[in-house]
Amino acid sequence: MPFDVVSAGILVADHLTTPIARLPRAGELVLCDAMPFSIGGCAANVSVDLTRLGKRVGVFGAVGGDPLGGFVVESLAKAGVDVAGIVTRDDCGTSCSLIINVAGEDRRFITTLGANAAFVPEQIPLDAVRQAKVLYLGGYLFAPALENERMVALFHAARAAGVKTVLDVVVAGEGIGRGTPWERLAPLLAETDVFLPNEDEARLITGKPDPVAQAEQFRAAGARTVVVTCGGAGSILVNDRVRLLSGVYPIDYVGGTGSGDAFDAGFIMGLLAGGDERECLRWGSAIGASCVRSVSATDGVFTAKEAQAFMAAHPLDVREL
Repeated sequence: MPFDVVSAGILVADHLTTPIARLPRAGELVLCDAMPFSIGGCAANVSVDLTRLGKRVGVFGAVGGDPLGGFVVESLAKAGVDVAGIVTRDDCGTSCSLIINVAGEDRRFITTLGANAAFVPEQIPLDAVRQAKVLYLGGYLFAPALENERMVALFHAARAAGVKTVLDVVVAGEGIGRGTPWERLAPLLAETDVFLPNEDEARLITGKPDPVAQAEQFRAAGARTVVVTCGGAGSILVNDRVRLLSGVYPIDYVGGTGSGDAFDAGFIMGLLAGGDERECLRWGSAIGASCVRSVSATDGVFTAKEAQAFMAAHPLDVREL
């Protein structure tokens, strides 16, 4: 049976802290209530979120032949995601992130690339892509072996088959890839229907502080629709038809890990439902909001029924820029 979404990209095992009051000083010990393990990485998170929303998803990525890799694959399968496209490599470990949550602050990440560094476009089957409705690639710029003309060709083939291409990125501070983030990203934007960076990532890529200016630069490179998420300030959407500013839904915040991926999943849900730009923003904002109810990347995410009830009870301000 064809997938609704082919979800490809980075797979990670997350080791998280529950919120602490402050970071420890050198040599100091600080207690937290718990340090759970959870799946993470854009492709894993979006796959779980969309499966919970009732969509058929096949995930494609790489893990190591180690206990963390087994944990990632088992967790995805238990969530209902098709995991036949995950490659297990014995020559490298599974990517792992230590995620430190400090009360009132954004998360801090310490991460290994692991098997993500060895994942290549040839491991995303064209037949599966052509039969899907959406091809999602998450964590681009954090999986260097994907950054080549074969990935661009796969996006081109997907679009030629009528498949929507959706792209998100992870921008590391240093040490990954050759060339600037912009030089590495621009070729793929020309084959991208929807690009979904957050404001910080977009600033690192473009050097511009204004989200609208960021979006326009991405569109000038060929991205058809650009959505820049801005945390508590909402999100902006720019394409040939509209320029929109979306607010945020009220929610009790516990942790932000996975919230951007949840927004992506919600936006894709809107696309699959045939929604317009406003409807896609509502779906993205609702699923993103549900994610922050938990410290993990996926545990708090709504089902479709829960999301519909939430959106019906909470209007979202979406206005023209």
